[in-house]
This record gives sequence, C-alpha cells and structure tokens, in this order.
Amino acid sequence: MRVTVAICTWNRCELLRQALEQMTRLAMPPGVEWELLVVNNNCTDVTDTVIAGFATRLPIRRLFEAKPGKSNALNLAVREAQGEYILWTDDDALVDENWVAAYVKAFLRWPEAAFFGGPVRPWFAVQQPAWLEHAWTFVSHAYAVRDLGPDSIRFDDGGRNIPFGVNWAVRTKDQRLYLYDSRLGPQPGSTIRGDETTLIKALLADGCDGWWVPEAGVRHYIPPERMTAKYIRQFHCGYGEYQAMMEPPWTGPSLFGKPRWVWRQVVISEIRYWLGRFFSKPEIWVKDLINASMAWGYLLKSTKAKPYNKG
Repeated sequence: MRVTVAICTWNRCELLRQALEQMTRLAMPPGVEWELLVVNNNCTDVTDTVIAGFATRLPIRRLFEAKPGKSNALNLAVREAQGEYILWTDDDALVDENWVAAYVKAFLRWPEAAFFGGPVRPWFAVQQPAWLEHAWTFVSHAYAVRDLGPDSIRFDDGGRNIPFGVNWAVRTKDQRLYLYDSRLGPQPGSTIRGDETTLIKALLADGCDGWWVPEAGVRHYIPPERMTAKYIRQFHCGYGEYQAMMEPPWTGPSLFGKPRWVWRQVVISEIRYWLGRFFSKPEIWVKDLINASMAWGYLLKSTKAKPYNKG
C-alpha cells in the first residue's frame, strides 16, 4: 500500500518545523510506502527552507499554490497525491507515532469505506484561562478538538460528529470526485470555515461510509490569541456566514433588507452576553456570545429570495 500525507501551510514556519519533526518519529507498518506533500500557499516566511531541511529525513515533496486560500492548496495536493489514500493534517498539529499505522489498519479492516477520522486533543501554548476551561464543552469545536470515544464507530449520515480537517483520511479516488469549495476555508480577509465539513457531508449524503479510528490521534496547537472571547466571536461569526451561504435565499419579514428573526437573535443574545459577563457563569455567557456571533455572521451573508415574476 502507498499512502500520501498532506499538509497545507501559510506563514507558520516554526509550527511547521515542529509538525515535520514529529513526523520523523512515525512508525511505518511493513509493506507501506508513503510520501509527504507540503503545500506552500504563497508563504512569505522561510517555509521553503524548513521544508528543505527535512529532505533527507522524510519522503517530502514541496508544492506551491500561488492563489491564496487553503481550499486552493488542498485541491493542489489532491491533484498531486500518488497514494491510494490521503491522510490530512495541519501545520499546527503533532501526529501520534502510530498515526499512519492506525489508519492503514483501518483501511484494511474497512476496504469499502471512503473516509476515516481520529481524535484531536488540545495542545495549549499556555495555561487556558479559567472561563475557557469552564466553558470548554461548548467551544471545543472552535479549536477543532474531537473525541468520539475509544471504540470504532461509523459516522452518521446526519453529518454530526464527523472528522475535523486537522485529522482525517480519505480514499484518493473518492477525494478526486469531491474537491474543496474555494469560497470556504481559511483565506486572507475571511473567517469562514467549513471546507472539510462541507466535503465530508457530501460524501455521507452520497452514501459513502466513514469510520472513527480512535487510535489515530493528533494534538492541535492553541495559541494564546485564540484563548479569548474575541476569537470565539470571530470563529462563530464565520460559522454564521457559512450557514447563510449554504442555505437557500430566505423569504419572510425583513428589517434593513435582512431577516427580522436574525435581528431579534442579535439583540437578545448580545444583551444577554454583556449582562452575563458581569452576572453569569462562563457556561452561560459563552453560549450567548456564540448565538450573537452566529447571528451577526448570518446577517452579513444572508440574501433575500427574488420575487417570483410570472412573466
């Protein structure tokens, strides 16, 4: 079996260096050949120097995507992959030593499955603030942290509890039928995510099987600047934009050209959030912050359905 490990990166050379260093410790199972693709998404730091520094230690191949946007870089990796499966991770993640071995075992156990996903544990740069620790259950998804338990399970077709992009694997022939939407995912000037999520939901909707692989774990870096209410707001505002983009144009009562019900949610949630910062527990005000932020994002991207013209 031949597998491709792929990472897309943009101006995070030191984190990339740590990620690649960890990959030198991977335990490859017998009979498995692998390649490591690192896509430079128009970096302006010393990313290429970091990649070159691992040329004798890893089966690494540098690719270059000039068009900004992670989805564009992901699609380049899909086109260039030579393995039967692509194992995706990020430049800010450390894979477990048995990461590839665990996925290969799953590929052999479920040869008809199209995709797989594994645990993502937090890797905090500093001690997380108390409010974040108390509210962690409600915000861990904003840090791509996922743990579906110690048993192998099939991912449900409702699109819940699916893998995060920092740790999943997909059969290459299926991946080439489902490319990434270039409107989605990290890119300059945008907080919209949903690139991998949209693709995985499409796989499920078309009847593809996916399996949880609890032994294939990674640790995901969480820097201090993301341990803030500002980050929680930005992330969920982006998610609200994503929801508006994925839904059909709305109909019904409007205010300033936007859905009236969303304005109501903005006002109520914002008031509850700001009052809660002084009088409520983090478990409460963080949920109000999430609701308000998603509503703001929805307002930004929502579009009204055009009236039907009988002519």
